[in-house]
Amino acid sequence: MTRDTTQTDPVTVETGNLRELITNARFVLFDFDGPVCRLFAGHTAEQVAKELVAWLEQQGLQGLLTEEERVHPDPMVVLYAVNRRHPQSDLVTELEERLTQHERKAVVSAMPTAYADPLIRTWKAVGSRLAVATNNSPRTASDYLSLRGLADCFAPHVYGRTSRLDLLKPNPHCLNRALNAMGAAPSAALMIGDAPTDLYAAEDAGVPFLGYARNEDKARQLREAGARVVVGSLLPVLRVLRDQA
Repeated sequence: MTRDTTQTDPVTVETGNLRELITNARFVLFDFDGPVCRLFAGHTAEQVAKELVAWLEQQGLQGLLTEEERVHPDPMVVLYAVNRRHPQSDLVTELEERLTQHERKAVVSAMPTAYADPLIRTWKAVGSRLAVATNNSPRTASDYLSLRGLADCFAPHVYGRTSRLDLLKPNPHCLNRALNAMGAAPSAALMIGDAPTDLYAAEDAGVPFLGYARNEDKARQLREAGARVVVGSLLPVLRVLRDQA
């Protein structure tokens, strides 16, 4: 039986490393889809991918995609595939905008990640400065944060996808934008992400990294990528932060 890593068991061997990460963090960069919420909890990413493929077919562009790409459940795979064949084109801009509109529709049914809201509010309350660094549209993230009453915790530091797909994580571009805008030294920051691309971007930016994994598969991917500290729940992070407040 697979163990549910979202259980709120206390962190054991990683407690010291977790405390060190939190103690040193004066600027906290959150990935959006994962650590803050599950964006497509009620509006499946697979359906969005199908609709993007259908739109391409309507334009007579089905030949741009391989069979594997046409049936892939991740809409970003469709977007990346088109960008590889027509980089920085009007077609990519249009497809990215269509994906953004789907994301924004998904906001109302997004599922908040357990303990994310109080963690964000507590980190803000103790004087840390917060930013979002995401491969989703910044408009999507801003919509969600406004809906949850969290916009003031981050504004104006929400950085995300544009039609320049080469600048998405693992490229550290959006992390560097956040650090520069906040006047933050990388060593005084912390990136919280749920994918190896988040880790690689943090490493390139010189920012310490905390992995969040809602299941064992996510945890395995992060650890295999080299993440030293991975939590299956944000509760131990909140507890450590409150202990230090």
